Amino acid sequence: MSSTINWNDVIKREARGSNDEDFGEVQDISNGYVFVQKGMINKQKFFIPQEKAKSYDGDILRFSVSRDDAMDAYQGDDFPTSFQNRDQGLNLPQSDPVTIPLVEERLDVKKRVEESQATIIKVPLKETKTIQVEVTHEEVSFETRQPTGDTSTSQEPVRSRQVIEIPLKREEVVVSKTPYIREEVVVKKKPVTETREFTEEIASEQVDAPPAIP
Repeated sequence: MSSTINWNDVIKREARGSNDEDFGEVQDISNGYVFVQKGMINKQKFFIPQEKAKSYDGDILRFSVSRDDAMDAYQGDDFPTSFQNRDQGLNLPQSDPVTIPLVEERLDVKKRVEESQATIIKVPLKETKTIQVEVTHEEVSFETRQPTGDTSTSQEPVRSRQVIEIPLKREEVVVSKTPYIREEVVVKKKPVTETREFTEEIASEQVDAPPAIP
């Protein structure tokens, strides 16, 4: 029955013998023994083997030994280092220690590659440019001079207004636009390493030691 008892819960609980005798209160568990103490001034200390525990109902820990047996075999001032079976006269070895694993969560960090896009936008820019171009044209100039050579002519003077057209040449500017590559923009990708801090709550376990005996 003692193997089914939660020993962490019996501390400071009432202890009783096989005949419902009052053993006092459970103080500590160690070396396979249950330390039970009765009284505050005239203290009676019993170190009863755990295997002698009969039952525990959440309030009272009951043993399969009587008060007389406890006073005869298990009364003392400190925990025994080994259990002596007084009925058979055998020295039994100390109980094997119980190993309790304490579990804690560990943060495992993994990195994954995610893709995004860097958007580059070309926008049209309009500006006004002024250029200077030399152009050439012909103009009419007048000059009078004395005739040279024979001055006789059969041509009669004009009797009315006469229009004489002289062709004149001039250069006209024709503007057209031709696209060309003015310059290039080179886009490069480079790795940038930064340190980021992540905070995460983890769970762990600990053992609550029983209270020290004053």
